[in-house]
Amino acid sequence: QVQLVESGGGSVQAGGSLRLSCAASGYTYEAYCMAWFRQAPGKEREAVAVITSIGATTYADSVKGRFTISKDTAKNTVHLQMNSLAPQDTAKYYCAADGDRSWNCLNAPDEYDYWGQGTQVTVSS
Repeated sequence: QVQLVESGGGSVQAGGSLRLSCAASGYTYEAYCMAWFRQAPGKEREAVAVITSIGATTYADSVKGRFTISKDTAKNTVHLQMNSLAPQDTAKYYCAADGDRSWNCLNAPDEYDYWGQGTQVTVSS
């Protein structure tokens, strides 16, 4: 059974930082595309950052230069370091894994097979 468990969300003021973590179990996670998505109320779920099996990364334009996705293979964990947070970053953040791909990772939520329960990030102005 594949399990993804997120942690690290919370409330911060604009300009602050948070580090989200996604602990993976039940599969060889490093062989899969991993991604962080977010969903704000009334909006569609969007990909924020994606990392391939070999560590190549892509980011949404809205977070480039502020967010960094990384993997800790020894701990089977994927992180999302978020700096210079702004109120528009407020959303529920989800970790996801695509069991069919290890590279050429996609951004569409429908492509991802496994999801965590989400962690809330709230940024106040």
